[in-house]
Amino acid sequence: MNFLKNILASLLGLIIFSFLFFFLLIGIAAAGEGDETVNVEPSSILYLKLSGVLQERTTEDPLKDLFPEAAVSEIGLHDLVSTIQHSKEDERIKGIYLDHQLLSGGFASLKEVRDALIDFKASGKIIYAYGEYLSEGDYYLASAADVFFMHPEGSLEFNGLMANITFFKGLFEKLEVKPEIFRVGSFKSAVEPFLRKDMSSENRLQYTSLLSTIYDIYLTDVAESRDIQKRNLSRYSKELKIQVPADAHHYGLVDSLGYKDELKSLIASDLELEEASDIEFISYQNYKKSLKNKYAKDKIAVIYANGSIVMAGDDTQVVGYKLAKEIRKARENKSVKAIVLRINSPGGSLVASDLIWHEVYLTKGVKPIIASMADVAASGGYYIAMACDTIIAQPNTITGSIGIFGMWFNFGQLLENKFGITHDVVKTGDHSDLYTVTRNLTDFERSAIQKGVNKGYQTFISKAAMGRGVTSEAINEVGSGRIWSGTQALDNGLIDVIGNYNDAVDLAVAMSGIEGDYRVVNYPAQKSMFEKILGSVTTEIKGLNSMNNEVMAPYFRQIKSLQEMKGIQARMTEEFIIY
Repeated sequence: MNFLKNILASLLGLIIFSFLFFFLLIGIAAAGEGDETVNVEPSSILYLKLSGVLQERTTEDPLKDLFPEAAVSEIGLHDLVSTIQHSKEDERIKGIYLDHQLLSGGFASLKEVRDALIDFKASGKIIYAYGEYLSEGDYYLASAADVFFMHPEGSLEFNGLMANITFFKGLFEKLEVKPEIFRVGSFKSAVEPFLRKDMSSENRLQYTSLLSTIYDIYLTDVAESRDIQKRNLSRYSKELKIQVPADAHHYGLVDSLGYKDELKSLIASDLELEEASDIEFISYQNYKKSLKNKYAKDKIAVIYANGSIVMAGDDTQVVGYKLAKEIRKARENKSVKAIVLRINSPGGSLVASDLIWHEVYLTKGVKPIIASMADVAASGGYYIAMACDTIIAQPNTITGSIGIFGMWFNFGQLLENKFGITHDVVKTGDHSDLYTVTRNLTDFERSAIQKGVNKGYQTFISKAAMGRGVTSEAINEVGSGRIWSGTQALDNGLIDVIGNYNDAVDLAVAMSGIEGDYRVVNYPAQKSMFEKILGSVTTEIKGLNSMNNEVMAPYFRQIKSLQEMKGIQARMTEEFIIY
């Protein structure tokens, strides 16, 4: 029997080794393809397939071709923007073709792409766009095009923005689970899903104000590009005037109703070509390969803080110790002349946020450090920015949320009444079982925990006041957990400048005193090809097993996030999604 077990174990090991070696070869081949030279033909049209998820950084997945149904298409925001900017000055590129296929991204990220498209048009080159099913975000980009064709049987969502928040109080009541909540700030809404079945008046006020500001920016930009009065666009949205494609054409939101071949025939005519098949399209991926990475001694370090802030986690999160180490490395690197801290985070652990804040504070005065806020830089995301020399945000960035909370749950009744599980304890002190999850807290214990939360809030506002050069009282007036748009944050003195990622890099260069060439280096360094292969195997297999759980995924993510909430939290609502 042991002999048979050994034979089977050896066979299994051989299979696993062959499996990994096979994928390693694929990874090597993929890496080789990335180094190939791509020729750009004269009079080319840059083809941008806008689908999937717009991420801060491009993630190269060596296995995406093997698991196409499980893989999620991703586009790196900064790679896309820099590609558009480069094509503006490239005489070989005569225009851009936007092929809209449901791109998902925050409105601040979409604005960075849109601004790059508007800048591209300043060169006199033409942007063409085509769409079949367009969300509000898709149309935000498409509206920047000079020529926009929409499929005659397609759809265009133009009915305003909404925010959907999921509440769990009813579930907890049915399960007999009692949440224990501690917070500072009437606007600190991250705990509301566990206390209420609907929004509080304060929460409804802040989200109404936020959405109104974001949508006003949206309508202003669209109105300018489409040459339509903003008040008319607002009316079309409120009254649901855009119901079918013909309505979009009638009200001037699109130029023509037609098919891809008809748009391509128009492009061919503009390029003075006989046939549409003669058009030289070059994809974004291939054009990106043709760009040369310049070498320079002086560097600007861009450090990405993308995801929830935690004490321990994976690459999809901001791990406090790890990001603090990256900032320290950049500070101590003599060739790095300035740092841009690029933040896209709803916050998280107060201690993890403070670890990052401390390294930012130590860097200030040694070399310039600029905060560049993306879609969200709120609560802990704001905490890590507030010691920077300058804070830059987009007008529709979600920021602020200066407030904290603590939370855990009493599962005693659930365990006893539903499963028959009971507990008993032996303890040396009256409160040795303070942090158990099977009994109610006493009033004294609640007051002790609330004292710690209050202290954490005072730390937050005092450090914010120090960073912003104002009093703690002034920060408290715009704090209490309230979220703000970038425009509102500027008015309230929480940020310094309205601008995008490139503005932050330009400011870092100017403040560093660099003369001549420089290059941008990204931190943390992305994983090696071999690490990606091993990680991707696990990820893709998990993806295949969970493909049918998409409806429940948001709820599972929020429940999973509860397990990460160790200690006091500086975090905004996890599942706040703008549609």
